[in-house]
Amino acid sequence: MTETKYTATIGLEIHAELKVATKMFCNCKNDPDEKRPNVNVCPVCTAQPGTLPVLNKKAIEHVIRVGLASGSDIAGFTEWDRKNYFYPDIPKGYQISQYKYPLVANGAINGVKLTRIHLEEDTARSTHDKGDFSLVDFNRGGVALMELVTEPVIHDAKTAGNFARELQLLLQYLGAGDANMEKGEMRVEANVSVSKDPKKFGTKVEVKNLNSFRTVEKAIEYEIERHIETIEVGGKIVQETRGWDEAKQKTFSQRLKESSHDYRYFPDPDIPKMMVPEVFDLKKLKADLPELPWQRREKYLKFGVKAEDAESYVGDRTLGDFFEKVSADFAGDAELVKTASNYVSSDLVGLLSKDKNLKYPDHKYFAEIIKMFKAGDLSSRGAKDLIARILKDNVDPRKIAEKEGLIQKSDEGELKTIIEKLVKENPKVVADYRGGKQASLQFFVGQVMKITKGSANPQAIMKVILEVLK
Repeated sequence: MTETKYTATIGLEIHAELKVATKMFCNCKNDPDEKRPNVNVCPVCTAQPGTLPVLNKKAIEHVIRVGLASGSDIAGFTEWDRKNYFYPDIPKGYQISQYKYPLVANGAINGVKLTRIHLEEDTARSTHDKGDFSLVDFNRGGVALMELVTEPVIHDAKTAGNFARELQLLLQYLGAGDANMEKGEMRVEANVSVSKDPKKFGTKVEVKNLNSFRTVEKAIEYEIERHIETIEVGGKIVQETRGWDEAKQKTFSQRLKESSHDYRYFPDPDIPKMMVPEVFDLKKLKADLPELPWQRREKYLKFGVKAEDAESYVGDRTLGDFFEKVSADFAGDAELVKTASNYVSSDLVGLLSKDKNLKYPDHKYFAEIIKMFKAGDLSSRGAKDLIARILKDNVDPRKIAEKEGLIQKSDEGELKTIIEKLVKENPKVVADYRGGKQASLQFFVGQVMKITKGSANPQAIMKVILEVLK
């Protein structure tokens, strides 16, 4: 199999449940953690005769803000449509969605161009593990669901996975959704094709309901290989919908792929059409956007921190906020900031992950430890020990260091007295050094640290040793 002969083309369709108190078209509670089936239901979301849907304004606002954050075009006019298809988890026999006039068009996230973002209602949840029949739970039916569609401009699985990760972060930063994939609050569908001609698309296959970033990447990689292998042996790719089998680590055929005309879209006569700028102040919504994931990432990289540390601070905003507060105490000193980042991302994170009862310390205490270390008052070991102490007790680290003898001694006069005595007592080590064995200096460093019970500054020790040996 020669993969270099082929170009893979991937487009993503991502559904995300929005963080709103009620469902999209009724006042039923939106509670993704509800375990009891069919509790959050009403005549509207179960499609009882004579009921009418009413729009959830907050859900619409969330989608508009996602569009504004991604530099997209916000619709002047929009409407809702009926997407007709029969399935047991759709009580009306159609799903209320948007077809011709989506709320958002164009824009980009993480360098990937967007086609559209629109609003619809989620379906109910079917379970098939009770024997030879299925059960339907309508708690999720009618929940506000954002659907985002990318342009077919992705060419590898890693880029697709990173796009989904960035979208999840964006939804969380905006407060538009938790996008917890394990709970099904964000679901990815990948449209995959391969072609020998990079200017043409191959036959598209859709892989549905991918519920983790790893699965997104695995399924796309599998499909690319499957397409190439099929073509190489003279086979033909069929346009279809496929699922992902986690146990077998492969996709499987579900049904032939529908086209838009199969759904017989038409405007929902029960929902008023909307002139968006008459209902929402777009300038204010844009001005009120918070700092976005990519803006925060760029800021951290400008601080000079490692890329993996910056990613940690973007992914965990509590950690990122703590790091920023610590850095603010350094008045722009880049070396202090980088040193702080190293201790935050390794020691602080490590201790917090080991003991869930620990809490973030006062950021000024943490900054003080970094300053003491860079000034030579603390060894690296001493800094680590103090970080552990302030996590536990949240007390002034300098007072602890002074009380427990952790402050490194840099008094050259005192060190010179100790080292001169050691030089006289160890003539062979001195001879080895003068004979070219540089490593013999470590003997004196170790002895001084032993005599001072680890409180001497290693740099100061080395400086005085060299002066004495001259």
